[in-house]
Amino acid sequence: MNEPYHRIVQDPPAAGSAVPGLFTPLTIRGVTLRNRVMLSPMCMYSARDGAPTDWHFVHLGARAMGGVGLVMTEAAAVEDRGRISLEDLGIWSDEHVAPLRRLTAMIAGHGATPGIQLAHAGRKGSANAPWVAGPRPIPPSQGGWVTVGPSAVAFSDAYPPPHALTESEIAGVVQAFGAGAGRAREAGFRVIEIQACHGYLLHEFLSPIANMRTDRYGGSFENRVRIVDQVVDAVRGEWPADLPLFVRLSSTDWFEDRPSWRLPDSIRLATELKPRGVDLFDCSSASIVPNPKFPIGPGYQVRFAEAIRNEAGVLTSAVGLITEPELANEIITSGRADLVTIGRALLEDPNWTYRAARELGVPPEWPVQYPIPKWEKYKGLA
Repeated sequence: MNEPYHRIVQDPPAAGSAVPGLFTPLTIRGVTLRNRVMLSPMCMYSARDGAPTDWHFVHLGARAMGGVGLVMTEAAAVEDRGRISLEDLGIWSDEHVAPLRRLTAMIAGHGATPGIQLAHAGRKGSANAPWVAGPRPIPPSQGGWVTVGPSAVAFSDAYPPPHALTESEIAGVVQAFGAGAGRAREAGFRVIEIQACHGYLLHEFLSPIANMRTDRYGGSFENRVRIVDQVVDAVRGEWPADLPLFVRLSSTDWFEDRPSWRLPDSIRLATELKPRGVDLFDCSSASIVPNPKFPIGPGYQVRFAEAIRNEAGVLTSAVGLITEPELANEIITSGRADLVTIGRALLEDPNWTYRAARELGVPPEWPVQYPIPKWEKYKGLA
């Protein structure tokens, strides 16, 4: 079902070719990305009733103008109770379609591919924006809401236990993801990413740390991944066959001394989701509990993308302190991943992609409004 329109694992760009691998196009189904740089989905806590504001047009537009291949929005909640904060982006209402359509038209108008991450915060919802006392949970009496999860297990001592979803309520969440995909289609997005990472709802079901259920959604691997299988099917049912579908995973919880989600589980899940129509896995890690301990350094999570790519035979994106163009290019040319997901570096410099092009010997394709190539001859004369 949902036969892919591309080879699932593409050969990496040839080393020493005229164009560095980072700047070779990538075709997935009926979509061609102009390069291998993806803007990481990063919450901006600046939406109003779920709708994007001027902030989103400036923030995402700057990265599209800055040369990014795939501009991914922040997490867009498929239910209002699926938001992390009151200021999160949403796609639970038909009223969100029109403003999101303006956003996708703007991104595409600058040569980038617009993507959206469909999400549900689960037990980590109903919180303040991170720069407001925390983040800390907001009680219903102050405008928050009762959060939900697979089990009544709190994220931390600072959070209340969530309401444990019944099976009929789980079906409603699955339906909400499908409806969100339909709205994303109407809004003009070309890529959907399902959020199954970072301690949010779908990851909560995957990990034994948060999932204590004894019914068909808990216990065994097959039961814990059931909701993700159903969400993928619901999204694919509303998402055109010629458009790509990604899943973002926490590849590991980083716990070896207790039952948890680990890299072999991610490889197994990717293998099972591939024939359901998932085209690429965006490979992050952690955050099922606060402040997990693990080694951090440049490209520290690339090995997850490489392992999932090689073992499951799927496309992957690598993430994790990839800040230097040489490292990003090496990840692609060595076949360790098919995309690089850039976050902090693109926050610091919206034109990071142009800097990378210059450093790797590729003429940057600046917007026509920026006559930078004409200014090159004046360098050093001031």
